[in-house]
Amino acid sequence: MLVLTVIHGPDEGTEFRLPDTEPQLIGRSSEALPITDNTVSRRHAELTPDSGTWYIRDLDSQNGTIVNGVAIKGRIRLEDGDEIRVGSSVFLFGSDEEQIALRSAVRVTSDQEIETEIEARMISSEDSYVGVGLEPSEYAVEHLRVIYALTALTAQIVNKRELLDAVMNLVFTEFRPDRGVVMIPGATPDAPLVPGVIRYANPPTTEEDARIHVSRTILAAAMEGEGVLSTNAMTDPRFESGDSVQQYQIRSAICAPITFGDQAFGAIYIDSSTVHHAFTRDQLALLNAIGQHTGLAMANADEHLKRVNSERMAAIGETVASLSHSIKNILQGLRGGADVVEIGMKKNDLTIAKNGWGILHRNLDRIVALTMNMLAFGRKLQLDLELTRVNGIADECAELLEKQCAEKNIILIVDSDPEMPPIAVDASLIHQALMNLMSNAVEAVEPGAGVVTVRVVFHESKPDSKKPGQMTRPFIEIGVIDNGPGISQDKLAWIFEPFNTTKGLKGTGLGLAVTRRIIAEHHGAIRVESPPGKGATFRVLLPADLDTQLDPSATTNKQADASESIGLRITGG
Repeated sequence: MLVLTVIHGPDEGTEFRLPDTEPQLIGRSSEALPITDNTVSRRHAELTPDSGTWYIRDLDSQNGTIVNGVAIKGRIRLEDGDEIRVGSSVFLFGSDEEQIALRSAVRVTSDQEIETEIEARMISSEDSYVGVGLEPSEYAVEHLRVIYALTALTAQIVNKRELLDAVMNLVFTEFRPDRGVVMIPGATPDAPLVPGVIRYANPPTTEEDARIHVSRTILAAAMEGEGVLSTNAMTDPRFESGDSVQQYQIRSAICAPITFGDQAFGAIYIDSSTVHHAFTRDQLALLNAIGQHTGLAMANADEHLKRVNSERMAAIGETVASLSHSIKNILQGLRGGADVVEIGMKKNDLTIAKNGWGILHRNLDRIVALTMNMLAFGRKLQLDLELTRVNGIADECAELLEKQCAEKNIILIVDSDPEMPPIAVDASLIHQALMNLMSNAVEAVEPGAGVVTVRVVFHESKPDSKKPGQMTRPFIEIGVIDNGPGISQDKLAWIFEPFNTTKGLKGTGLGLAVTRRIIAEHHGAIRVESPPGKGATFRVLLPADLDTQLDPSATTNKQADASESIGLRITGG
């Protein structure tokens, strides 16, 4: 049974059993795990099982979810021994036995428990790369080879846990120790070091073989930036009777700091029975260098996280400013309409009140559209595919716009084949996308002279002129055409970007961004054509081949190449 144990925070010591098939919510809501930490968001993070593997994702919490010291983005897999920080609480994830094994696998001992002989000390910043075991030139080449391999690893990894795993794999390849552990700081600044990564050359056969004894004195020296080469033996009286056993318990060990500047990220400890081989000063210098490069990579990971958070906060600020501006304009419209209604009521004039209600109604529609676009823009879309006739969706949107068209005295025409076959789409999202395009066209045309045409056409599969012997895939094309003033060429490049609008105070800049995202989720494409002064035409292309429809369980936010999905070369937009 997997458990989630609170190791720091108001509920320290509390354990939560994790059923194999039931997702678990961390937060303060009634359906979440019962914790008393008020710094945790109501719906903070979600744990989800999947065929025996557990995943965690942050639910847009205020302070984020941190796993092993790194703020997570998206959904990540959990491993036994992972530490999860939410608010001021820290959870330890893992099975009962494995959590106990992880904590007990490393024992920090006093000088009285281990007889330690210090053979060499070396400050990690010393450039003592020339050793006595090899010629200087040979050692330099070997050293550079290892550091090059380490640099190649650390340059690709920003997750601290993955980084330490990769470093330990490299250390075992190059040093060939029997056992090794990376000790990292605990959940709080004053907490003792805890094992972050443990590795064995061969699976231990006994509990004593599995336990790694690390001298507290040597570990303290490493945390002060000093690497130590030592030989130690257990002083337990049980080993006094047999010389061979005593000999086997004598181990050669290296402990090197993981530091960058004055910041200590932990220590790398490896040991080996002296029967196998003893480590050298050269290897101490090399492990010190590995610790330095690992510390640099850890510092880079921290800076990357800070930069991402800074950019995220900047984006949030820009988003809030843009939305506040749009909402303020809508609220002004609502207030103006309410004032007109109030005047009509005071004068008992129904005509004035009706005019005010029209203003209110239009601005209510605007805030509903803004809210729907915000929801679609701000969350991961999960498609609910069903066979749908797209021409029917276009007819529904036209019905909703009838009143607005009548008020402007414009014409809205839907031209589609009533026998058009259904295709697999998310009907509600396609409705939202078409509503955005059609309402934009209605708003763009001139009152009394405007014409908006929505043309829905089914294109059957046919021989591909660009690929002899192959067929193009069938697709549906939806064209929204208006005779308005059009879009200037300098604005065409960014009309699909969020919070950019051509409507001035009337627009929010989210409608077209959301529309493009919805179409992309359906593996389609959207393009725009707008000759100067001749209106605008938006064309939506949706694949109609049921054999290649998107699996709703594997949706992504990446736009598919429309050229491949429907057999066309798409340009513009």
